Amino acid sequence: MVTDRPRCAWATSTPEYVRYHDEEWGTPLRGDDALFERLCLEAFQSGLSWITILRKRPAFRAAFAGFDIDAVAAFDADDEARLMADAGIVRNRAKIAAAVGNARAAQELPEGLSELLWSFAPTGPRARPATLADVPATSPESVAMARELKRRGFVFVGPTTAYALMQATGMVDDHVADCFRASP
Repeated sequence: MVTDRPRCAWATSTPEYVRYHDEEWGTPLRGDDALFERLCLEAFQSGLSWITILRKRPAFRAAFAGFDIDAVAAFDADDEARLMADAGIVRNRAKIAAAVGNARAAQELPEGLSELLWSFAPTGPRARPATLADVPATSPESVAMARELKRRGFVFVGPTTAYALMQATGMVDDHVADCFRASP
């Protein structure tokens, strides 16, 4: 990990942020289970710092069966009680129930979660943010994504969460202009 490269300002305060920024954030990610994990983690992050979620991600993966959609969809009240007792994750009853319910909603998508989410990725050129202050919290696409997810039974997926998901999974590229990961 090279630490002397120019990066997005948010990514420099901890080694975990540097690694996440350099290796994951903004890299196109596809696959139903992989995107389900990111959707769940973005929902768990709501109201918290992302570093909290990054540090707990291994425990989340263990607790949520590797975010296998079918496995999480089969969770029952005993599983939810187990998760509420797991100090390794964020123990929020509504967010845990949302993850289980969202897995069930994902099972019902004829096109699959990956195809649905990527259908909202903007097409054509976008202005690259010059600074962190130029990075939006939502976009018309994230508003549309959140609306469609809610229509299909998903919860904890507002426009801001949807936009964070789009950034994290490379649907949009919000690396600032002087970041080494900014695409030309």
